[in-house]
Amino acid sequence: MMSQPLAERLRPKTLDDYIGQKHLVGQGAVLRKMIDAGRVPSFILWGPPGVGKTTLAQIIANKLDAPFYTLSAISSGVKDVRDVIEKAKSNHFFNTVSPILFIDEIHRFSKSQQDSLLNAVETGVVTLIGATTENPSFEVIRPLLSRCQVYVLKSLDKEDLLTLLRKAIAEDVILKEKNIKLTESDAMLRYSGGDARKLLNILELVVAAEEVGDIEITDAKVVERLQENPAAYDKGGEMHYDIISAFIKSIRGSDPDGAIYWLARMVAGGEDPEFIARRLVISASEDIGLANPNALLLANACFDSLKKIGWPEGRIILAETTVYLACSPKSNSAYKAINDALELVNRTGNLPVPLHLRNAPTRLMAELDYGKEYKYAHDYENHFVRQEYLPKEILNERLWKGQENPAERKLVDQMRHLWGERF
Repeated sequence: MMSQPLAERLRPKTLDDYIGQKHLVGQGAVLRKMIDAGRVPSFILWGPPGVGKTTLAQIIANKLDAPFYTLSAISSGVKDVRDVIEKAKSNHFFNTVSPILFIDEIHRFSKSQQDSLLNAVETGVVTLIGATTENPSFEVIRPLLSRCQVYVLKSLDKEDLLTLLRKAIAEDVILKEKNIKLTESDAMLRYSGGDARKLLNILELVVAAEEVGDIEITDAKVVERLQENPAAYDKGGEMHYDIISAFIKSIRGSDPDGAIYWLARMVAGGEDPEFIARRLVISASEDIGLANPNALLLANACFDSLKKIGWPEGRIILAETTVYLACSPKSNSAYKAINDALELVNRTGNLPVPLHLRNAPTRLMAELDYGKEYKYAHDYENHFVRQEYLPKEILNERLWKGQENPAERKLVDQMRHLWGERF
């Protein structure tokens, strides 16, 4: 017990001790209701590191009194998956709760590994709980995703983190024997970034640096200890999110030197190359967009080439794409347009499609004027004719607004030529 890290010693055993994620496991919340009822479906927990994904899975298994199996996507192959499923079958008796199979970092599972889970999940041999820091829509195969609920876990807020700090100081078997005074906490909270495990690692580091006597925790002391030993709160590459953030912001800020430096940090730190490539694809569309549509083509080519070339030469492909994106003109007009459109949809609800834009595959629909008076653009000069494409309730809304760069100026000029004052 005494040799365990603080984060392990404080790992909660029940939902009442679990800190954070009230939207999922607070009284009356969706997941809490299912757990209390004794039946949970297969689901995937999506959220940043250190927010309690593994802990929540273990609590659920304890609450349901279900056999609990765990696999790490980093170290497990298809054979390991099949072996666990066979063990689960032997532990699954009629009218009992299905064994729980917890897969950490499920986004790292290959397609064949995910395929090997399908039948066991579908037939109820196991209840799958997956944990991922990546968007499961992109990383989990559709047949498996369709059989799982997805629950989003949030970074812990300030009150959650302070509760955890106070609990550690007052209740941990080692720390409660010391006279610890938490005078300031801002630095600890800032460096933790909403990650409970990182927060407890920092606390443990600061306390361990004190030889004897009373221990007062101040912001200055925390900063000093972390500067002396920055890896202490970054075990296993937990700065991964800070560095990818700096990388993307350097590209967005058109600084190729900054971008290539943060790329080198990730390469040297053993970051997954495909993780970097995915972020480049996102940056190409979010930050460069219509100012240079070739950026998205190059980013996609980078992603595909990495799969063919592999490592270490793949670093050159990443570097080429990084520099190109950083040096490209920038526009977020498409990003803003889809966000504004989604906000409009949320505000106005499901407005009816105008009759002239509706599909009319049956005679009845045609008789109801579906598609009537629709003007086929290719029948007109320059393949354009003015007609309305928005519901009448929002005809005057403007969603895409071209920005000031050569590529988009051409698009705006074309729209003004066709639509006049609307653009």
